[in-house]
Amino acid sequence: MARLLTDADGSPVAIENPHGSSPVVLVCEHASRRLPQDMGNLGLGPEALESHISWDPGALAVSLRMVEQLDATLFYQRFSRLVYDCNRPPEAEAAMPAVSEIYDIPGNAGLSAEQRLARTQAIYDPFRNGLADLIAARAAAGQPTVLVTMHSFTPVYHGKPRSVEVGILHDTDARLADAMLAAAAGAAFDTRRNEPYGPIDGVTHTLIEHGLKNGLLNAMIEIRNDLVSDDVGQKVMADYLVGLLGQGLASLPK
Repeated sequence: MARLLTDADGSPVAIENPHGSSPVVLVCEHASRRLPQDMGNLGLGPEALESHISWDPGALAVSLRMVEQLDATLFYQRFSRLVYDCNRPPEAEAAMPAVSEIYDIPGNAGLSAEQRLARTQAIYDPFRNGLADLIAARAAAGQPTVLVTMHSFTPVYHGKPRSVEVGILHDTDARLADAMLAAAAGAAFDTRRNEPYGPIDGVTHTLIEHGLKNGLLNAMIEIRNDLVSDDVGQKVMADYLVGLLGQGLASLPK
């Protein structure tokens, strides 16, 4: 089987501040719109490759600001979700989508089992194993982990505007989400539970795989991406989310 990534592509994952003192580990599955060097453009033009179907605009920038404020650790993916969406298991069609919102993705159409396996091994396996190893190393060192995944969403989806500004998502463990939503009551941003997506949409894979299975406090944050399109918006949002996390964690039993 041919290698999907070349030496020039580098690692599919990256870690910022691996020895941070905070219990919070931020995870950004859709941090980048980069494509591997030998994959071309998947048959897409610049508009699609720069849009939300390729990555979560602003999510990494906000995460990096939160790392500084919290002394948290950040684990993130370095390639586009169009190659492999690391918030989906290998068997999910959405892991390598042939269609995303209004865009057909020619380079993902009719992938063979061998092609899907190559992408899984090159992109998803290092992500899953790397995050699992990070959590296990923290546990071995006696350092608690609170898992928070970071995403952004488009303000207009299939032609329909979205008024929600921040989503706090959870699966079957709502402890952290409940606490953060309580802290968000009356806040400046319209902050809602399991919007604009929820477990029924298949977006909680990372929370299940690395949070629920390890008994960790966990939540997923979704930010409307027009709010974090520049430095000012990213700073304001990072401040807001750091506040929600701090207040939420402080309200939970130790």
